[in-house]
Amino acid sequence: MLTPLLSLMLVSLVLLALACVRRIPEGQVYSLRRVGGHTRFVGAGMHFVMPLIERVSHKMSLSGSSIEVRASLSNGEGCSASVYFQVLDPQRADNVIESVDTLLHERASDLLGSSALPADPMERRAWLKQGLNSEVRERGLLVTRIDLRNAA
Repeated sequence: MLTPLLSLMLVSLVLLALACVRRIPEGQVYSLRRVGGHTRFVGAGMHFVMPLIERVSHKMSLSGSSIEVRASLSNGEGCSASVYFQVLDPQRADNVIESVDTLLHERASDLLGSSALPADPMERRAWLKQGLNSEVRERGLLVTRIDLRNAA
């Protein structure tokens, strides 16, 4: 027969072992930060995580995300846009992933308000996409599509 102390230790050990295994879904990357500041990235599958030493700092979707941007054009008209983006390099994107929505929103608003904005809608989308990609490409992100709409 097990003593209560031995039973408690056995249950604690089993719970600790279960806490060490982390399942990462397909299409996602987790960044794990250690107490000393070291970061490692784990992709889809089952992974061993050291409890109390490592913690999940960011969960990044590799399949893509989108944000809505509302801005006024240089001629004073209102415009809204859907900006679709994707994480290409989790190591570089880890530093900006928390503020990527703000970064894309501010940059898209600046570009939409620019006097160099093309008049043709197709050229406008391509120009906006190129301008956003020049801003975020070195940060491990890619703007994949932009849908522009006039504000009603």
